[in-house]
Amino acid sequence: MSVLIFVENWDGKFKKLSFELVSYAAKVAEMMNTGAIALSIGKVEQSELKKLGNYGVKKVIHVENEELVLLDNQAYSSVIAEIATKEEASVLVLANNNTGKALAPRLSVKLKAGIGSGVSKLPLSIDPFTVYKKVYSGRSFANLTINSPIRILMLAQNSFELIETPNEATVETITVQVEPGLIKTVVKDVQKQTGKILLTDAEIVVSGGRGMKSPDNWGPLVELADLLGGATACSRPVSDEGWRPHEEHTGQTGKIIAPNLYFAIGISGATQHIAGVSASKYIVAVNTDKDAPVFESAQYGIIGDAGKILPKLVEAAREIKSR
Repeated sequence: MSVLIFVENWDGKFKKLSFELVSYAAKVAEMMNTGAIALSIGKVEQSELKKLGNYGVKKVIHVENEELVLLDNQAYSSVIAEIATKEEASVLVLANNNTGKALAPRLSVKLKAGIGSGVSKLPLSIDPFTVYKKVYSGRSFANLTINSPIRILMLAQNSFELIETPNEATVETITVQVEPGLIKTVVKDVQKQTGKILLTDAEIVVSGGRGMKSPDNWGPLVELADLLGGATACSRPVSDEGWRPHEEHTGQTGKIIAPNLYFAIGISGATQHIAGVSASKYIVAVNTDKDAPVFESAQYGIIGDAGKILPKLVEAAREIKSR
């Protein structure tokens, strides 16, 4: 019996999310009196793989195969299921991101495993296996009992602290035979954004809504994001109006993010928007309407005009940065 974690890499590097998954899985394994094993697929240097050991795993399985350089849901789920069976994994831990959401259903069928998606805490109990998850766009929670012998847990981003436990992990590099015809994904072109922090990676996000009144008023918001080393975002009405690019749209129909700090400036807080940002650790809302729904989800609220509040926030950020 073991706990297996699939850790995604980005151009051969692991991000905070990867170490968060390993920290979480190591604690789950501890509760089950077993060990945690990390699984990495693709080209990753040994030094990078060994970093996973600092967060609680003693063994890292590295699958390096030219056919698996690019993420293909069918191929990857087949490889993960094969290794899970070999390692007698009773729990699989994946990220609750686009990759995890693509892999989990396939793994569920292959392994006859129950899924707990969007979990944000350690299991409440091992027998019965019960996990905690937020529901209704983060406005409530549910205790989910998974009765199958194998369970798949999808951890919500930024919901579990990094726990460093210095440890020398052994790295086992293996080659897995991929069934012919299984890989169908073909990448014809790659265009990478440069010079900006990716919205999904940002620890701090400064977002604006229709309360900004005009695209001409976005300067202070962008400056605040730059001063804080964060990314800019917007609500759907703003992107629909063409004030900001669609790739900045956050919410249920846009990008779902979980930064440490989220500024909602001039955003009323419609359910669809909050659904995409409710996993943020701290939400700071600025709105002229004291009854705006966004204040129900915010830890900090400022009632006032964004045009007057933003310059003060920028001034404060400048002062802090100059110290």
